[in-house]
Amino acid sequence: MNQDLVDEIDYMIDLLTKSGFFSKEEILEILEDQFIEYDLDFSKFNISLNDFNNENFSVLEETFKKLTKKSIICVHNCGYDFAEGVEDIYELYFHLINNNYSAQGFCFYTFQDVEQAIEEGVLKITFGDFEKDESKSLEIGNIVYQHLIDADFDVNWNKTVNCPIEIINLRWDKRFDENAEYEVEGAYELFVGENNEK
Repeated sequence: MNQDLVDEIDYMIDLLTKSGFFSKEEILEILEDQFIEYDLDFSKFNISLNDFNNENFSVLEETFKKLTKKSIICVHNCGYDFAEGVEDIYELYFHLINNNYSAQGFCFYTFQDVEQAIEEGVLKITFGDFEKDESKSLEIGNIVYQHLIDADFDVNWNKTVNCPIEIINLRWDKRFDENAEYEVEGAYELFVGENNEK
């Protein structure tokens, strides 16, 4: 195995474990998918989950719960990139609508955003409404922004709809929790739990 490939695999393992969203088994599955053409035995690689303290992530999670109570769909680790995130959020929205729930808007961050948070200490939060109404989107942005400020995050935003809200100077510290559900499934459960008055 050449050194570039070893470095790439080591980087992926480091990133996936630091993200705190995946079990060892899930990390192995992702690696097998990602490097399928190489036919490698990943059991030889050292995969140990992080020992982060969850301090900042707990605050972010609590902030998302508060926003959910305001009928804003909030998704942690929503798709790999922006395009996938938007696709997932609309799929979740229609699923909620079909089950007689209504939502006024959304916010989410993707796995690419998590990568940036780990490497640069900046987490981008995408927000909007589902009708692509600029003033409504701005309203959602302001609610998300204020909640993040109230949670004592260091926040950067130019208050326009085309610019994501950034949590800056962030130490990403999410620890893997096998009992917690995130992504779209977790957001659905949270929304239904916090807005169960249909």
